[in-house]
Order: sequence, then structure tokens, then C-alpha cells
Amino acid sequence: MAALLLSSRLPTSTATASIAAPRPTPCSLSCPLTAAKACRRGGCILASSATSPPRASPAAAQPFRSLPPSETTIVVTGAMGYIGRFVVRELLRRGHPVVAVTRPRSGIRGKNSREEVVSDLAPARVVFSDVTDPGALLADLSGYCPIHAVVCCLASGGGGVQDSWRVDYRATLHTLQAARSLGAAHFVFLSAVCVKNPLLEFQRAKLKFEDKLAAKAARDPAFTYSVVRPTAFFKSQGGQVETVKKGNPYVMFGDGKFCACKPICEEDLASFIADCIFDQEKANKVLPIGGTGKALTPLDQGEMLFRLPGREPRFIKVPIRIMDGVIWVIDGLAKVFPGLEDAAEFGKIGRYYASESTLVLDPETGEYSDEKTPSYGTDTLEQFFD
Repeated sequence: MAALLLSSRLPTSTATASIAAPRPTPCSLSCPLTAAKACRRGGCILASSATSPPRASPAAAQPFRSLPPSETTIVVTGAMGYIGRFVVRELLRRGHPVVAVTRPRSGIRGKNSREEVVSDLAPARVVFSDVTDPGALLADLSGYCPIHAVVCCLASGGGGVQDSWRVDYRATLHTLQAARSLGAAHFVFLSAVCVKNPLLEFQRAKLKFEDKLAAKAARDPAFTYSVVRPTAFFKSQGGQVETVKKGNPYVMFGDGKFCACKPICEEDLASFIADCIFDQEKANKVLPIGGTGKALTPLDQGEMLFRLPGREPRFIKVPIRIMDGVIWVIDGLAKVFPGLEDAAEFGKIGRYYASESTLVLDPETGEYSDEKTPSYGTDTLEQFFD
């Protein structure tokens, strides 16, 4: 029961990503090459690991906002992640040449083959690379210039302590370093609205990168950024849809009013992210964004699920103190057995999303605000549930 409840509250990870198709002939002066050697594996060129970050000086930024989409190349890292796929499709729909960076083995437990990845992201140019290796990433992208902008959709798989800093901070930083070295003038970072109240490692990691990004733009007038902080995705709220359809009750913590969110449709979020590339009004800003309609509590969502088929609502209310007790025990054990560190963190993540709203925090009142959380798009959560 606890697993079922948490599955409907935890955020869906966007995943790490990276490269396919043969690397084109490297372009000229604006694209510095590294000393990393390339090797052929399975008919596709991959760069060998580098022991130190690239030291190339930043190239001249591209004046891309005056160009049509068809002449504006966008790199997407985390392209096979949950949101990354939607972003790639939206950019392609708008006519951009897209370079989609993903891992050689993507998907859950690396189940997707390279051929499947290339087919899924077509007609984007797919690059399989290791975003945790800065030298390899720079070498693998150096043949795709000019690069005008980058969208980073990287996220740790589950929010584990070490994984959060490895992906949400360092791999994201490597993406920024490669982007600027290859002339990218704008960087869109997919963050999360919950970083405003950083109690978890992945939130701290994302917030630290946001600070790095803002500092970079402050030092470099030719470079701009947009930080996109979505509230929640439709899929992350749909963990109990099939369970309720089968006649089971809806499970929630307490009275179901601890928290609220304004979930946004994945296609709408991808469209907002794509808007950030050309919209000068969105440059050098942190942009919280939610979906259309009012904020919804778990109770609201449960009632919605029963209203759609015309059934009487049935709820199981779980005291949140139960979760507090479990976290306290695991957290204590993790101090003695370090291998339990991630288990303790996962418990804290579940507790956070069970009790904290994913809305904008009003600085004047100190309360989460539905009204101050911007809305975007047209699709509603009720349409998704239906």
C-alpha cells in the first residue's frame, strides 16, 4: 500500500542521456577539438574517457535569435528521458535541427538498443555519449557545430545522494561547459519548483547548478539562460489511475489536503521549454510553471478519479506519522550502514512530496500560492485521467 501511495506522489525522473549516427566531419574554428581519442564501437564513433575537463576557451556566441528555426541547431541532453523525448519532438516540430544526446544504453536498466533510440528520436541526429565525462562529451559534440542553444533535461534516476550530485550537478555542469566551448549562446535548464525549499539532495544539487548558471551569465554578456521550474507532470500524478479503475479505493496521506500542485501536460511543458530559446523576455530568469486550472490536492485528484466513471468515492487514509517513523529508523541505520544512505533519502523524498506543495512560495506570506504559480497550456489533469 505504501509503495502504491508513493508511486502516485513521487516525481517522474527525466533520465540521463547521450549519441548514435556516425560523427560528421568536425567543423572549423568555432569548435575546439580535444585530445581525447576516438574509437569505433558497434559501427558508431565514441570518444574515449578523458581524465580532466576540457580547457578550451569559450567560442564566440552565435547570434541565433535573428535566425529562422531551420538554421538554429539545438542540443538536448537527457534526450531519452521522460521529458527529454517530448522536448526533442517539439523542437523538431518547430523546424529546428536537433542533436539529441543520450546514453549508449537508455531506458529502464538500459533496455533500449541504439537502433531503437535512433528510431525513437528520428529525425534528430542522435549522439551516444557519457555526460559524466566532460572530455568525452565535448569531443562527441565537437562535430555538430554551429550549436546555438542547449536544453538540459538531465536528472538522476531516483534522487539517490551520490547520483544526485553526479547527474543533477556535475553532468549538468559538463553540459554547460561543452555548450559554451562550442559557441552555444543560450542554455535552458529543466529544474523543479521544489528546489525553492531544498531539503533533499537532488534539490540542493539543482539549486547549486542554478547558481553556477546565473554566475556564468553575469560574467559573460554574450550568454543567456532560462531556468524552467515545473510543478509536476501528469504522469507523476497518475500512479493510482488503474487501481481506482479496477474498483479499489484511493490511498492518501492524512485528509489528502497536506499539499497541492498544478500539474502540467508533458507536451505543454516541452512547448514552454522551446519558447524559452527564442523569447528574450524569458532570458536570464527563473521560470516556475504549472498547468492550466486550479491547484489540486490529493483529495481533489481522488475525487476526480471517482467522478469520471460516476462512482462513489472510497478512500484509505494513511497517517503520515507512519512514514516519519520508518524514515527515522532507516536514517539512523544509514549512519551505521552507509549502504542504506539512498534508502533513507528515498524515504525523505516520499515524505517531502506527501506533505509539501509543488507551488510557488509567496515570499510575503511564506505560504504556497496557487495564484502566484503561472499556468501554461490547455490540457488538464482530468483529461489525462479520462
